[in-house]
Amino acid sequence: MSAGRLAGVRVVSLAGTLPGPVAARRLTREGAEVIRVEGPAGDILRTVAPALADDLVSDQQVLQLDLKDPADQERLTGLLDGAHLLLTSSRPGALARLGLTPDSVAQRWPRLGWVAIVGATGDRAEEAGHDLTYQAEVGLLGSGTELPRVLLADLTCAERVVTESLLVLRELERHGTGTYAEVGLVESAHDLGEPLRHGLTAPGGVLGGGDPAYNIYPARSGRVAVAALEPHFRRRLLEQLGVEATHEALAAVFLERPADEWESWGAAHDLPLVAVR
Repeated sequence: MSAGRLAGVRVVSLAGTLPGPVAARRLTREGAEVIRVEGPAGDILRTVAPALADDLVSDQQVLQLDLKDPADQERLTGLLDGAHLLLTSSRPGALARLGLTPDSVAQRWPRLGWVAIVGATGDRAEEAGHDLTYQAEVGLLGSGTELPRVLLADLTCAERVVTESLLVLRELERHGTGTYAEVGLVESAHDLGEPLRHGLTAPGGVLGGGDPAYNIYPARSGRVAVAALEPHFRRRLLEQLGVEATHEALAAVFLERPADEWESWGAAHDLPLVAVR
């Protein structure tokens, strides 16, 4: 039996691509036993990022099942008979064709919790999408055409899946019955945009370039990120540099040294200042 805070918990995951596997890895690291079920062709993530895909399931049992085949459907049934939690990321219609609906699962496995990843919860659960479209919809892409370097919707959704999984398991522990929960990628991305919608990180906002002490500056080589937001950090930064709190003054002084030297200087003065990598 696995050691950890979720020792004794068995999870069957049908959730592919990124949010589901990231969440399942978190559960594995907390001691849960995770059985990853993939289709005959494997997870699409493995075709584009094989090292990442392998890392996400490194401590899990991986089975390839054709869930359109009655024999493999029976194998899945056997797995769910002994499971506490089911993770999915297919659209509800596709799961229903496999006989997996909230009502059917609750009837067949009353002690099985289910966390379903969907594009958007409720009436929009059948809509197609990926991280890029979810970020676009909620205004996280900015004004250019550069693609995001961080899959914000996917990774935030994964954290929410972990949270919902723990809540579902808690309900199972308290009441002895499984519950169904949906986690939407659109909603996950939407909540990340709250500081932007309130102007905090918008261009010119306090965290959007408006504050000289919270900014990115070119150095002699490389760039530095300085985040002297609190008054005591700001005061120390300006005193040690001997400059006024203006963009121009800070830009000029940071050109005097390479970024890695500024990072060492920041650490020596207990300041939030690092080289941009």
